[in-house]
Amino acid sequence: MNYKYAFFTTLLVSGALVMGSRSAPPQEKTRTPADGHDIHVLAPHMMDGKVMGPYHHYCKPVSSDVLECLIYESTEPNALLKQVEYFVAKGVSRPNVSLENWNKFYHDHAVEIATGRVQVLDRSPEEAKKIAEAAAQTDGIIFHLWYPDDAKAPNGTVKHAQSVGHKELTAKEYNAK
Repeated sequence: MNYKYAFFTTLLVSGALVMGSRSAPPQEKTRTPADGHDIHVLAPHMMDGKVMGPYHHYCKPVSSDVLECLIYESTEPNALLKQVEYFVAKGVSRPNVSLENWNKFYHDHAVEIATGRVQVLDRSPEEAKKIAEAAAQTDGIIFHLWYPDDAKAPNGTVKHAQSVGHKELTAKEYNAK
């Protein structure tokens, strides 16, 4: 057995022994915040001056102004959650984030999409185009949770990855939204 799963297998077996042979009646699936991350986007990121990825983003709208993405290195069922990205409407991010912080942590999705490195997967070409057009109206902020990338465990450091093609904005560009 793979050592990664030994602990969890022990927990599962222990739980089965405690539960005995009782079986719970089938229940309707409870909705969770993780449901609905079904917009699949593939894009590379830049961190510490290196292009990394491409990463698989599984996204869902959480409001009319925010899209949330869970980001993995692969599509394997046991892939680690490496990053979280928020797509925030420019009309919300720019009035609420200083230009200095925006240039440090955020990126313009219109600029990123224009690089041609972003792909919307698992959708028709028409749907993919609509998703890209909507995304181009947002700014992104990425939280990289697993650092360094090849670590055996996260060490608590959170870094901010950037989009490939990110450029710092001038005050005029920033205020133009």
